[in-house]
Amino acid sequence: MKGFDPKYKDPPDFILGITKEIWEDRGVKTLEHRYAEDIVVRSPASVVVGNQGVIAATLATLAEFPDRQLLGEDVIWSGAPDAPQGFLSSHRLLCTATHENDGVYGPATGAELVYRVIADCACRADQVYDEWLIRDQGAIIRQLGIDPRQYAADRIAAEGGPEACIRPFTPETDVAGPYTEHGNDDPTGAAYAELLTRVMGADLAAIPQVYDRAAHLELPGGVTGHGWGAADQFWTGLRASFPDAAFEIHHQIGRQDPGFSPRAALRWSLWGKHDGRGAFGEPSGAQVYVMGLSHAEFGPWGLRREYVVIDETAIWKQILMQTG
Repeated sequence: MKGFDPKYKDPPDFILGITKEIWEDRGVKTLEHRYAEDIVVRSPASVVVGNQGVIAATLATLAEFPDRQLLGEDVIWSGAPDAPQGFLSSHRLLCTATHENDGVYGPATGAELVYRVIADCACRADQVYDEWLIRDQGAIIRQLGIDPRQYAADRIAAEGGPEACIRPFTPETDVAGPYTEHGNDDPTGAAYAELLTRVMGADLAAIPQVYDRAAHLELPGGVTGHGWGAADQFWTGLRASFPDAAFEIHHQIGRQDPGFSPRAALRWSLWGKHDGRGAFGEPSGAQVYVMGLSHAEFGPWGLRREYVVIDETAIWKQILMQTG
């Protein structure tokens, strides 16, 4: 781990360690070092530039959910600590939190939440310097008794209306960051990329061909599914809403590590019109960007576990901003 604090033995140890340090050990101030001063953090809801914005958002979340825990399920990474652009970690977390105080999610409810986050962090010289992050907002708000579409409408109103509200992340609002790598050429990452490319190209026969018949799926909205039917229903419902949108894989990692199944991490997107009937209701014609992060594990009979995170509320916000 050349250039990193010697207490961290490898990239997963660094990512898991600083996550606990920042959130659970209340080391929010360490973000001034752990996150580069000019970092770009992209989430479906917005683009934030600079570590001071990250600190403010972290404090607000901790105020609303003071007992939040971030349980690291996996860190899938590529690159090397001493490479010119360092390494990129795709970090999957299972979060638990109690909605104890008022905040962006409304008046305190006391609800106990469980939801997933995936964060792609580019790291070098003991810092995170570029980031892509998705929380399963659909899971969060459903556990608070709120409909995703209504939540999006409420945020637009609270932020001053369609013209004044915070703009969701799209190619038009993106800020170019210093990380320009695209992952690695490991065959597991390539297999998962090929699978999603086939499915997004309407080749749904790929699902029974590649997924284990008993596949376990953790899907947006806090949905757990099993088998070919659950995979078909999710991916078809998403693609059917945006049938002509351009599908792109932006980053692809595969890894073969001792003690783990072969596994993969992808960052991908759909960018185009909401002109189909699917998971997002009647076609609106709105131009929508879907940011996606997903992990997969493979076994002897194909893809055996899949974890997909998108932000349904950011999709609804884009639709409502354009249609009312």
